[in-house]
Amino acid sequence: MKAAVLETRGREGLKLRDFPKPVAAAGEALLQVHAVGLNRVDLYMRDVGQGITHDLPLVQGVEAAGVVAWAPEGSGLEIGRKAILYSNAFCGRCRFCLAGDQPLCLNADIMGEHRHGTLAEYIAMPAHCFVQLPDDADLIQAGALMVGHLTAWRMLFGKRALRPGETVLIVGIGGGVAAAALQLAVLAGARAIVTSSSDAKLARAAELGAHAGINYRSDRVVDRVMEITEREGVDMVVDSVGAATWADSLRSLRRGGRIVTCGATSGSNPPVELQRMFIRQLEVYGSTGGSMDEFRTVVELFARRQIRPVVDAVFPLARVHDAMDRLDRGEQFGKVVVTIEP
Repeated sequence: MKAAVLETRGREGLKLRDFPKPVAAAGEALLQVHAVGLNRVDLYMRDVGQGITHDLPLVQGVEAAGVVAWAPEGSGLEIGRKAILYSNAFCGRCRFCLAGDQPLCLNADIMGEHRHGTLAEYIAMPAHCFVQLPDDADLIQAGALMVGHLTAWRMLFGKRALRPGETVLIVGIGGGVAAAALQLAVLAGARAIVTSSSDAKLARAAELGAHAGINYRSDRVVDRVMEITEREGVDMVVDSVGAATWADSLRSLRRGGRIVTCGATSGSNPPVELQRMFIRQLEVYGSTGGSMDEFRTVVELFARRQIRPVVDAVFPLARVHDAMDRLDRGEQFGKVVVTIEP
């Protein structure tokens, strides 16, 4: 089968070549892949990979949607049905899995990180990692659903949930998680303020329901947030940028507000400002992925067409380098998707 295989670090180390078709182990199902949403972690694995246990060569890609090609008896999966992948092959035995909190699994095995990923014609994963989709589901949108919307769902609703009427600041609108967070915040009846260096992205966010947009190159984020919120600050900040934005994010919170982070693309060691945190009684949460129950909720909303991933661009597998380049340049609004023809 054809696959995008990382042989050595860096752009030129990612090769499109023949690779052995996976053989399903006991309890696993096979998915014929049709669409793969790209994510920042794909770039990290390609260029760095530090801290993630893996061996090269490695098929890249974390999320996918396609058609069930084979499934074990009793799995509930039907051959020929459309399905979407939950990319964490959780053990089901550790205390976190038994509590239904699979993102904290002590033996997590994630596609495209710890094991061969989704940028291939076929993938094998435990059958419980696939959720079937309606026959009329758009597989390109489904291939862009899991990472962005599941991550955003847990960030907004997993700890101290965003409530109707609250205000959330979403830092760096344009990426898949930020765009998903905007959609979900609007769906929840909250008011969303977004930031970007691009007026075009701010305009696109307004079309999706953003209450206000701040261009951080021309305006000071904290000053504009305080103006928009009548000096109170926001209830929640969603920040996956890290060091470059952290000070503004903390200072944009109201007293008793909370900040949720799922990434650190600009650096992982921002100023902590402990005095501000304890005097104003701020809460800081880390978040990654989501549980199977949360994933099923997201898929159900997608199946009912209450959420629809924003797809920025679609590339065939033969142009995987172009797809990665677009993601790397940060030009996208929403998800970059790679399609795989049989």
